[in-house]
Amino acid sequence: MRIHPALLAAAIAAPTLGSYCFAQSTPTHHAPAKKPKPAPLATAPEYIFFNAVIYTGEGFSDDKPQTVEAMAIGGGKVLAIGTTEEITRMAGPNTHLKDVNSSSTSTFIFPGFNDAHVHLGGAGRTKLNIDLTGVKSLADMLAKISAAAKDAPTGHWLTGGNWDHTLWAQKTLPTRQDLDAVTAGHPAFLDRIDGHIAIANSAALAAAGITGKIKPPQGGAIDLDASGEPTGILRESAQDLVYKVIPPPSHDERRRGDELAIADALAHGVTSVQDFSDWEDFLVYEQMEKEGKLNLRITEWLPFIMPLDKLKQMRAHHDANDPMLHTGFLKGFMDGSLGSRTASLKAPYADDPGNTGLPQYTQPQLNKMAVERAQAGFQLGFHAIGDKAAAMALDAYAQPGVSKDARNRIEHAQVVDPADIQRFVKLSVIASMQPSHLLTDMNWAEDRLGPKRAAYSYAWKAFLDAGVPLAFGTDYPVEPITPFRGLYAAVTRMNEKGTKSYFPENKITRGQALNAYTQGSAYAEFAEKHKGKLEPGFDADFIMVDMNLYKVGAQALLYTKVLETFVAGQEVFTGNTFAQ
Repeated sequence: MRIHPALLAAAIAAPTLGSYCFAQSTPTHHAPAKKPKPAPLATAPEYIFFNAVIYTGEGFSDDKPQTVEAMAIGGGKVLAIGTTEEITRMAGPNTHLKDVNSSSTSTFIFPGFNDAHVHLGGAGRTKLNIDLTGVKSLADMLAKISAAAKDAPTGHWLTGGNWDHTLWAQKTLPTRQDLDAVTAGHPAFLDRIDGHIAIANSAALAAAGITGKIKPPQGGAIDLDASGEPTGILRESAQDLVYKVIPPPSHDERRRGDELAIADALAHGVTSVQDFSDWEDFLVYEQMEKEGKLNLRITEWLPFIMPLDKLKQMRAHHDANDPMLHTGFLKGFMDGSLGSRTASLKAPYADDPGNTGLPQYTQPQLNKMAVERAQAGFQLGFHAIGDKAAAMALDAYAQPGVSKDARNRIEHAQVVDPADIQRFVKLSVIASMQPSHLLTDMNWAEDRLGPKRAAYSYAWKAFLDAGVPLAFGTDYPVEPITPFRGLYAAVTRMNEKGTKSYFPENKITRGQALNAYTQGSAYAEFAEKHKGKLEPGFDADFIMVDMNLYKVGAQALLYTKVLETFVAGQEVFTGNTFAQ
C-alpha cells in the first residue's frame, strides 16, 4: 500500500482485571519434563495469572510449544513462569491474583501478535471517509459515493476507497465518467484496496492539471481512453499528482482516524505494529504518548525516497530506545501490485502480454540511494511484489557498503524466482510477508502469473526450508488486521470456505506461522530479546483467546475471539471495551 495518513489510539490506564475464567485443558505438546524452578524474586509481582494454559512462545518454530500454568508480572515485564504452586508462592500483600480457570469457559493465553506491516494512517482515513471495502459491484460502489456526495459540504473532496474490481462480475475498472455521474461536482479520488492505483473524477483531474498530454512521473502511468483522454485511473506515482492538491486532514481528524485504527488492532490481539504512515501521524502518536494514552507499541517507518539529511533529522527526533514509540527502517517501493498489474515481473503478465509492470527505480538509482542510506546506519526495507522487483532489491542489498547485519527486508515477496531465494540467505535478508493476501489473490493470481510462476508465489515454506527468516503481518487496511486469517491462510493455503486450494506444498505448520507472527516479526525489528515470548525479562504483551490456537481445527481459526489484550502487563482491551 502506498504511504498515506496515520496510526494509534486508546489508553493505557491500570484496569480492573477481575477474575478470569479458564477451562482446564491439556495441550498436545508440553515443555521438557525437567525444567529449572523459577528463581525467587527481589520484589513481589504486581499480577499473577494462574491455573492457566499459557503458551510462552518457546518452541513455536519447531512445533514443540512450551506451556506453563502461571505467570508473574511486574514493571511491564514477565518476571517468572512456572506451575501454579511455584508462582503463587511469590505473591506479596499487594499482588493481584488472577485465577484463569472455570468449568464454564475456555480461555487460552498467547504472546501478543506483532504485525510486521501495517498502514494505520490509511486505515483510519478510510474509516472516516468513504469505505468501499468489499463492495460487490460498480453499482454498489457508486451508490456509496452518491450517498456521501449528498451529505458533503460544497467543494468538499470525496476521498477514501478500498474498492476491489476483481470482486465484481465484470472485473472492469471504473472510469471518471462513472464517478462524475454520482459526485455532484465534488472532486473525488478513491484508491483501490492495494493503494497502487486510484480512480479520479473529472473535477479531481482538473484540480491536479491532469490531461492526456502530460507526462506521468517516473514509475507512474495515466490510463488513457481511445480518444487520448484520461480514464481517471492513475497508477503508482501518478497518484501523487492528485494527492498533493487534496487538502490535508486536520490534526483532530488524524487523531480520530488513528484512534479507530488502534482500537481495531487491539481488539484483534495485536500488541505491536510496524507501521508506514505520514510523519504528521507520528507527531500525533507522540502527543498521545505524552498524554499517557498510547497503548499500542509502534515502530514507524520512514520514506526511503526522502533526502538523507531529512531522514537523519526524523530519526533523531524521538528516543530510539522508547519501548512504545520509535522510528524504524526506511521503506522504499520497487513496484506496485499484482491486482493492479503494476508489480514488476521478469516476464510479461500471463493475462496482459507486453506488460511487465511498473518498476519505481532504475538499478543504478536504487543502488546509489541504498548504499548512502545504509552507510548512514539505516535498516532498509523494500516493497517488492514481482520477481523482477525482488531481484532489484537483492541487487541493491548486494552492493558493497550495505551490511548483511542490518537485517534488511523485502516486504511482500509474493513472487520470487526460486534462484533468488538463495540470495535472501546469502545476503541475510528477511522475507516480510502477509499470508492473508493469498485469501484475496488466489481468485486471480494464477491468471496473472500463469501456472509455472504461480507455483512459486506466496512461497512461505520454500523460504523457511531455505533458512530465510519470516516476519508476518497483514498490510492493514489492504487486508483486515486480524492475525487469525493469516494463520488460517498460512497453514491451509485454502479459501475461507475451505473449497479451493492454492499450491498446498507451500503451507507451513501452526507453530511456524505463530512464530513468524510473534518472534519472527520481533526479530525483523531487532526486538527479539524482549518481544514475542512470555518468558522472564520479556514484555508482558499477551492476549486471552477463546480457542487453543494450537489444537483447534484450521477452519475455526477464522472465528477466534480475543477476550482480552494486555500491553506491558496492563489490560487495554476486554470484550468490546478499551482502557480509558
